[in-house]
Amino acid sequence: MTTRATRPERFASLDMFRGATIFLMIVVNTAGAGEPFAQLVHAPWIGFTLADLVYPSFLFAVGNAMSFALTRPMSDAAFLRRLFKRAALIFLLGFLMYWYPFVTHEPDGSWALKPFAETRVTGVLQRIALCYLLAGLLARYLSPRWLVAAAVALVAGQWVILLGLSPTGEAFGRYRNAGTSFDLWLIGPQHLYRRDHGFDPEGLLGTLPATANVIAGFLAGVAIQRWGKHMATVTRMTTIGVALVVAALLLAPVLPIAKKLWTGSFVLLTVGIDMILLGGVIGLVELKGMRAGRDFLQMLGRNPLAIYLFSELLVVTMELIHVRPDVGLYSWIGETWFQAFAPGPVGSLLCALAYTLLCCWFGRALDRRGIILKV
Repeated sequence: MTTRATRPERFASLDMFRGATIFLMIVVNTAGAGEPFAQLVHAPWIGFTLADLVYPSFLFAVGNAMSFALTRPMSDAAFLRRLFKRAALIFLLGFLMYWYPFVTHEPDGSWALKPFAETRVTGVLQRIALCYLLAGLLARYLSPRWLVAAAVALVAGQWVILLGLSPTGEAFGRYRNAGTSFDLWLIGPQHLYRRDHGFDPEGLLGTLPATANVIAGFLAGVAIQRWGKHMATVTRMTTIGVALVVAALLLAPVLPIAKKLWTGSFVLLTVGIDMILLGGVIGLVELKGMRAGRDFLQMLGRNPLAIYLFSELLVVTMELIHVRPDVGLYSWIGETWFQAFAPGPVGSLLCALAYTLLCCWFGRALDRRGIILKV
């Protein structure tokens, strides 16, 4: 007699959480003309804003999804082939996204091929790919208890490297810390983020603690499946989340909270907030039966990669269309339409929201046709 593997119970709240993160990610990335609200701009260095929560929350959601995918029976060979293929494709998509539109507008008005040698190698999708790969390997072969230990080791390891290999007083500085030095040596300034003069916020060293956010999401997903749709689940998640937030604040005087460095205190803070938020969503959706926004956010959560790529490529394309010298179409719309209607932060936010809803319309069109971008 053979038995069929039990299919994991689905949680609408997890899909909604993932959809909400992609919505907020687009809003933060596409602020319109004018000065945005302070909470929608990343902290310049040490500190924390709402914008700083979005990216780690997406990594947390990646871990949630992984907790369901890894329950499917498959051989080690099939698993490794699938894991490395997905990571490679996500990394490649990120690289091509930064290379796009593959041409540059010269001062004389002509167009030239964008040099491959000057294309950024690191980036948001590239870090997701590396974190997904490392977290997937660890989750496949380690028990939950050892996964916790691995996450602690990744966070502590970065801290030790920053303190031990950076020049005196530069461990938490921008340009001479060990992570920046390693990126400049291995990748080179021409392949790093250009707007920060040699510092890359998605550098390689920060990928280690960022992987802990994925592992935390995986462990949360496993725990939710085991605990079930009960108020006790919400209580446990909220309690764990509050404890992590308190731990982050206690640690902050010696290990500053910094998204751009992705410090250990930043990991604790963001994972703690995500646990509290996800616990609240489970309580409202799974226990109270809340329907408001469910279909919309689930739709976004089914195709986050396609919607994110569309949002990034479309805004770049719009900025290539110069309405007047050095003013692209998206900037012009923000200035002419939204700032005229609501000057300042409100106009900037309304522009970002309108653009985000346009990207959601694209996601809806894909969803209606049953198209889901899987890599």
